Amino acid sequence: MDVAADLERARDAFAREAWSDAYAALSDADGERSLGPDDLVLLATAAYLLGRDAECGAATERAHHAYLDLGQTARAVRCAFWMALPLLLRGETAQGGGWLARARRLLDDGRLDCVEQGYVLFPQGLRLIHKDPGAAYTLFGEAAAIGERFRDQDLVTLARHGQGRALIFAGDTGAGTALLDEAMVAVVSGRLSPLVTGLVYCSVIEACEEIFDLRRAQEWTEALSDWCAAQPDLVPYRGQCLIHRAHVLQTHGAWPDALDETRRACERLTEPPGRGVLGMALYQEAELYRVQGAFARSEETYRQAGACGHRAQPGLALLWLAQGRADAAAAAIRSVLDETPDRLRRARLLAPYAEIMLAVGDVPAARAAADELTGTAGALGAPLLQAVAAHARGAVLLAEGDAAAALDALLEAGRIWDEIEAPYERARSLVLLGLARQRLGDAGTARLELHAARQVFRDLGAAPDLARLDALTHAGPRGDGGLSPRELEVLRLVATGRTNHAIAAELMLSEKTVARHLSNIFGKLGLSSRSAATAYAYEHDLVGRRWAE
Repeated sequence: MDVAADLERARDAFAREAWSDAYAALSDADGERSLGPDDLVLLATAAYLLGRDAECGAATERAHHAYLDLGQTARAVRCAFWMALPLLLRGETAQGGGWLARARRLLDDGRLDCVEQGYVLFPQGLRLIHKDPGAAYTLFGEAAAIGERFRDQDLVTLARHGQGRALIFAGDTGAGTALLDEAMVAVVSGRLSPLVTGLVYCSVIEACEEIFDLRRAQEWTEALSDWCAAQPDLVPYRGQCLIHRAHVLQTHGAWPDALDETRRACERLTEPPGRGVLGMALYQEAELYRVQGAFARSEETYRQAGACGHRAQPGLALLWLAQGRADAAAAAIRSVLDETPDRLRRARLLAPYAEIMLAVGDVPAARAAADELTGTAGALGAPLLQAVAAHARGAVLLAEGDAAAALDALLEAGRIWDEIEAPYERARSLVLLGLARQRLGDAGTARLELHAARQVFRDLGAAPDLARLDALTHAGPRGDGGLSPRELEVLRLVATGRTNHAIAAELMLSEKTVARHLSNIFGKLGLSSRSAATAYAYEHDLVGRRWAE
């Protein structure tokens, strides 16, 4: 076997970004004769890009020791950096910190003046970015300066993007996004290594979503999609790309497409289990189930997201509210808001908090949340957050009895929802706008706005919102389909997400009897699934009537 020729073919495949071919050829060559450290780095990179994290770690560690044996300490430090960074990003701080300490010791012992001095500063900055963004910014700046001196574009881009995120955490969104854009210019140029390219893509899109910058998030998500599409073998980043795409699609009202993307993301991210990014995908999937009324699937998926380390709030609290469990929703959202000091993270909680507080009659708490949200939206200047704040402000003003002021706030929200093409959110604002006009005596315009909202909810399949609207306007069909009182009770419990076992326990029936009732319900209503029965219950306002009977 000509190992040298095989290695040339492997290197050529790597240069063509044919990761599967490169990995297979490098692995075969390694089986014939142990690879040198440079080729081990290629093997590790190809393994990582194929989602083979364990193989990547093993090859990187071998390269680290091989470089040390050859006296190439700086290259060994670079390997230690790439051992540390993925571990730290996955939250494995003990192992990641150990590799980082080894890198630092090797540099200090060798008194080396090399670009790796800057690389080891980057994870130190990441550790500080939430606790002390000013100190993190300084560390990233030092790393960028070292990268400039050694003309290492990977390090410069990592560091500049780190500075941008630090500025955003410090509250200087404008300067932070400018640095993120600068980093992305280098990314889209194609001059960076694939590991740095993918890392910066995902981090910048995450930052855009954190500051509610939908336009930037969408632009960079499209660019990431193109980059991933050019590398069919790519596994990491493709899952994140699908999650970001799903979020954009949901905002624009393409719910079936968004659900397809989240499911594909979950499939790609299942191995290795427990990844935080899998939790992101599951949370997004749970959100889509919630707004469509698939409550049982939504609750289970929220819990799966939580098991992966992703916080299930505020979505789970909003689900409980939709199920009529307002007290549980209020307790949960109060707790999570109290535990969240960060301004940007609080901004994602304040609108759901205000909505739930209004549902339980705590108007002063809702007012405080809406005021805080309005302040944050003004500071960030992000249209998406400004619309969220205007909607929350309008809801509170309506609850306070100031329909005229509510009208102004809700018109502002609707205008922005139109601009960013968010039909579901616009329809929710239209409902409140219609109620405000009713209170001001403009019944004709109110009917038009409520009709427009109803049509959007129907088109989207937003069964819970449609049911709430019909209950508010008394316009929805309220037929019970000829169901018996016991069948109605079973249907209501199915609609709240309970299993046959739970229904049997609550109604003191056997599971066999519950199954028979469910079969009768399907037959009488012409339905074929629990999700269809749930939608029917909400569309006919049968869930809400349970508590009045």
